[in-house]
Amino acid sequence: MERKLTAILCADVYGYSRLMEADEETTLRTLSAHRKIIDGLIEEHRGRFVNSAGDSVLAEFTSVVEAVNCAVDIQISLEAENAGLAPARRMDFRIGVNLGDVMVEGEQIYGDGVNVAARLESIADPGGICISGKVLEEIVNKVELTYGDMGEQIVKNIARPVHVWRVVLDRGVASPRAPLRRRYWRGGALSLAGLAIALGVFVFVQHLSLRPPRIAASIQPAKPALPLPSIPSIAVLPFTNLSGDPQQEYFSDGISGQLINELSRLPGLFVIARNSSFAYKGKAIREREVGRELGVRYVLEGRVQKSPDRVRIGVELVDTSTSSEMWTQEFDRPLNDIFRVQDEIVGKVVTTLGLIFKGEELNVPHEAKLAPPDNLEAFDDILRALQYWYRFTQEDVLKVRGWTEKAIAADPNYAPAYALLSASYMAAVLFRWSDNPASDLERSYELARKALVLDDSNAVALAQLSQIDWLQRRFDKAVAEAERCVALNPNEPICYEALTEALNVSNRLQEAIGAAEKAMRLDPSRQDFYAYFIGQNYVDMGRYQEAIPLLKRHLAVFPDQPWAHVALIEAYSELGRDQEARAEAAELKRINPQFAYKDVNKDAARNARYEHDLRKAGLQ
Repeated sequence: MERKLTAILCADVYGYSRLMEADEETTLRTLSAHRKIIDGLIEEHRGRFVNSAGDSVLAEFTSVVEAVNCAVDIQISLEAENAGLAPARRMDFRIGVNLGDVMVEGEQIYGDGVNVAARLESIADPGGICISGKVLEEIVNKVELTYGDMGEQIVKNIARPVHVWRVVLDRGVASPRAPLRRRYWRGGALSLAGLAIALGVFVFVQHLSLRPPRIAASIQPAKPALPLPSIPSIAVLPFTNLSGDPQQEYFSDGISGQLINELSRLPGLFVIARNSSFAYKGKAIREREVGRELGVRYVLEGRVQKSPDRVRIGVELVDTSTSSEMWTQEFDRPLNDIFRVQDEIVGKVVTTLGLIFKGEELNVPHEAKLAPPDNLEAFDDILRALQYWYRFTQEDVLKVRGWTEKAIAADPNYAPAYALLSASYMAAVLFRWSDNPASDLERSYELARKALVLDDSNAVALAQLSQIDWLQRRFDKAVAEAERCVALNPNEPICYEALTEALNVSNRLQEAIGAAEKAMRLDPSRQDFYAYFIGQNYVDMGRYQEAIPLLKRHLAVFPDQPWAHVALIEAYSELGRDQEARAEAAELKRINPQFAYKDVNKDAARNARYEHDLRKAGLQ
C-alpha cells in the first residue's frame, strides 16, 4: 500500500443533528449551498476532495500553506453566507488541519494523519480552525495569522499527545495569503479592519445564494437514520493499530473481529456485523453519525499496541446519542493474557449495558463464549489468515489456506482454523478457482464437520454445511443446519445468508426474504449485496416488477455477478421487455462467454421457466 506525507483538512457541521431534527429539507439546502462554496475553495487552493459523509468533508493538499489558507477562506466565506440566515438556521463548520503520513488506497487516504485532523476538528469552536504543531512549524513566516496556544491535548486513539493551536481569524481580512511575520496570541481582541472587502464578499455570496441550490458532485446527503432495535445494540469499530508498524494491522483488526464474534453470540444483544463496522476503518469517527447510520445505541472503540511479549489495549464504550463515554479502561498485559483481556472487555460491556437496561434484559449464558486455542501461535495464524480472507482474491484465498494449515499444525483442536480452511475450499469451488471441484467440495465438507466436532456452534462451519447440502439436494438438512446457525449465532449475517439460500431452493420464498432482510439489518453497509437475495426470491415468486430495482441496485455495485443478470433476464422476459432482456444476455456473455445455465436445485417448473426465458433472450 502506498504511503505519503500530505496536509489533511477535516471539517464538519457543529450541531448538525439538531438542525436536521428541526428541519431536514432546509438543512440539506443550506448544506448544499455551503458545500458548493467549500468545494470551490478546495479546488481553488489546489486541494483534492477525498470523501464526505453527511455533513463532513475530508480533503488533502500537497501544500500545508494552501490547506490553512483554504481553511481560513472557508470560514470567512461561510460567515458571510450565514449572515443572511436566521440565527437558529445558521450552519457553522469546525475545521482541523494536520500534516501527517497517510496510507493511500485508490482515492481514499487512511491512518493517524487523518485521525489527528478529525480530532483537531472536534476540538475547534464553531466557525473556528485548529491546527497541529506540525502545521504551525510549516506555516510560520508564510501566513499572516494569529494563533492561540491550546497546549498538548490527549486525543482519542492517538498514542502521543498532540500540540494544538487555535487559529484566531481576523474577519476583516479577506485572505491570509500574504507571507508576513509570525504572531502568537494568548488572549486578546480581534481586529475589525477591512469592512469594505467583507461587505463585497457578503453581497457576492448573497447573490449566489438566491439561485436554486444545486448539490455539488461531492455532496453525499446524510444517510437516513436506521431505527434502534428493541434490545441493547452495539457496533465494535476497528481498533487502531498503535504499534508503529503497518504489518501489525492484522492484529488490531483481529482483536476487533474477535470481540464482534464473542458479543454476537450473546442473546439479548444486537451486534452489527464486521463488514459494516469495518467500513469506518481509517475514517474520522463521529459517534452520533455512526449510531444513525448503523442504527445502534453504543459503539466500542479501541486501540492496540503489540510488542513481542506484551499487549496494550485501550477501550471506550460510547453512547452514540450523546457521544459520551460510558466506560473506558486500559489494559497492559503479557501477550499470552490476550484471551483474558477479551473476556474482561466483553464482561464489562455486558455489565454496563445491564446497568443501563436492567440486568434481567440481558440473559447471558456462560457457555456463549468462544473457546480460546491451546496455542497462542495458532490464534496469531488465524488473525493473519483473516487479513487475507477479507481481501478475497484467488491469490489471497490460497494464502488463507497456508495460514490455516499452519494454525492447525500448531493446535490440532482449534475449530476456527478448520472452519476457515473449509471456507477456502468452498470459495475455490464457487468462484471456479478449483482444478478439481468435486474433490475440493468433499474436502470442504470434511473440514466443516471437523470444526463442528470441536465447536458445534461455529457459524462458518454450519453455513458451509448448509450450502454443501443444498448443492447436493439435501434441502431439509440444509435448512436445519442454517436454522441452527441462526439460533446459536443470532447476530451473524452468514447464517441468515445460508438460511436465505436454503429456504429459496426449498421453495419457502417469503421466509427466505425475511432471512435476507435480517442479514441486511445486521450488515447495513452491504445492503446492495443482500438486495440480490431479495430480488432473486421476488423473481421466483413472479413479482418481477419489484425484483428489477433490487437486482439493478446489486449490479450497480457488483456488475459481474452472473446470477443477478440471469434473474434480471427472466424478470424482463416475463414482463415482455425483450430488448432489455437481450441487453442483459449480451452483458452476461461479456462476463462469461461460456455461460450455460444449469440449476439443479430449483424445482422443475422454475427451471423450465428460466430455460425458456434464457433461450428467448438468445443465451441457450
